[in-house]
Amino acid sequence: MNRSDLAPLIDHTVLGPETTMADVRTVLEEAADHGMNACIPPYALEEADEYAPDVTLATVIGFPHGQNDHDVKRREGVLAWKAGADELDVVVNIGRLKAGEEDVVRAELAELVAAVPIPVKVIIETALLTDEEKHRACRAADAADAAMVKTSTGFADGGATISDVELMSEYRPVKASGGVGSYDEAMAMLEAGAERIGASSGVDILEGAPE
Repeated sequence: MNRSDLAPLIDHTVLGPETTMADVRTVLEEAADHGMNACIPPYALEEADEYAPDVTLATVIGFPHGQNDHDVKRREGVLAWKAGADELDVVVNIGRLKAGEEDVVRAELAELVAAVPIPVKVIIETALLTDEEKHRACRAADAADAAMVKTSTGFADGGATISDVELMSEYRPVKASGGVGSYDEAMAMLEAGAERIGASSGVDILEGAPE
């Protein structure tokens, strides 16, 4: 895949706890220059929307652990949309999922999806789940009519794997995120069924791609 085809499939990301607006502006400039999307913290949305109006902006909800009350997640999503987000990446409530409360997880996700007119991606944090739990998380996201399922926040041990992408792609389009740092790694995820790549190394990935 050449650079121009790959670039729109990458969410160039900056989400660390020390992220400054200068960091966000750098990511936005790189995204704009290379044709990528950007995934940024919610607090930066309004300024980012003004600074780089042509860049598709994703942001995170309930990040990074997914333990917020469902009303807070819904409100957070609405505020993010109104501030300029084009897409939302929401962390599933992993504790509820592990407790077998799949209906509660589905209802929470469905409330958020219904509250905003933009795509919602569901981060299931694969490194913390068994395969059976991954299936249940994906079923909940699918039933909630989420746009995509996403492997990882990047804040748990482990990231995207080929086997997880293959499993998740049975349900919804997949965003492979966590540990994808090169063109070859990105292509392996896409070949496994991913349709989006989340990475802080977006520029490095594209520089490895054929022109």
